[in-house]
Amino acid sequence: MPRFYVDAALRAGMSHWLPEEASHHAVHVLRARTGDEVTLFNGRGGEYAGRIAAIERRRMLVDLLEHRALERESPLRMVLVQGVSSGERMDLTVRKAVELGVSEIHPVLAASSVARPKAERAAARHAHWQKIVIAACEQCGRNRVPLVRPLVAVGDYDGAIGMKILLAPAAELRFSLACKAGDEFTIAAGPEAGFSAEEETAFVDAGFVPVRLGARVLRTETAGIAALAALNALRGDF
Repeated sequence: MPRFYVDAALRAGMSHWLPEEASHHAVHVLRARTGDEVTLFNGRGGEYAGRIAAIERRRMLVDLLEHRALERESPLRMVLVQGVSSGERMDLTVRKAVELGVSEIHPVLAASSVARPKAERAAARHAHWQKIVIAACEQCGRNRVPLVRPLVAVGDYDGAIGMKILLAPAAELRFSLACKAGDEFTIAAGPEAGFSAEEETAFVDAGFVPVRLGARVLRTETAGIAALAALNALRGDF
């Protein structure tokens, strides 16, 4: 059943016009028709069963039938600090992190980051990543929308919570041995060429523990989501 996020107050018994972009996707990609059942959510808890009441040229009206108090969140609060990677790599990381239950994504600009958006372009990338988060929630069934923080330099980062994990291929401590307790974790993963020695030292000084994910060097788009999946297997809902 198609799911759509709307940034508005919703209640059972009301009707709501979907935004133009969502309406276009529903009609021209999903081939939705009047009378079809859909689901709406606004990120404020649960979801709403709905039915398409009307389709106009660029808008679609949905009747909200009932509220369903469903949540599909991980029992863990997981924050991913991701060194900004280029183009599709970063998009993939954001999308899969949401599917795996991440609570927040904190993009950081590392010394070796190939992509280096600044000012207006950085704001545009931030908005783009938040849109990917919403689309991933629509796809995977989540009714809570993870937050993407504005881009900051590694040296300015200070948003870690819980157990702090730095993914470092040369570390001696195994990931599974470091994550034996707690339900809040912050995982830091570097960009394509990894964090510099100075950046790794800064993370360690901030309380991060260097750990390795096996004996192989993982790509930037693999490392963070592999760690999130491993956490779910070790302590989450897998």
